[in-house]
Amino acid sequence: MYTMLDYSQITEKLFVYVRQNTFKDTGNLDSRTRLFIEGILDSMGFVMLLDFIEENFGVAMADQDLVEENFESIHAIARLVLQKQESTHKQTAEVTE
Repeated sequence: MYTMLDYSQITEKLFVYVRQNTFKDTGNLDSRTRLFIEGILDSMGFVMLLDFIEENFGVAMADQDLVEENFESIHAIARLVLQKQESTHKQTAEVTE
């Protein structure tokens, strides 16, 4: 069972992950930096990011989630993770009632 995190906790974990898994300078990285346009992540980095999200936040992405606007920045990714966590938590609560 995963603990639900808030937006700032998710964002912090994503910042650490991105900084540790890119060869680009991340000195100016902020939550709205366009990760793929700036070359911070590439296609292999995207696959690794999906694995990181599933392992660290307990959410799996559906095919319809895999669109550019959901992964263009740390802000977008954190919003998506938060939304998926809330949805998963709600479904789990309904099942246990």
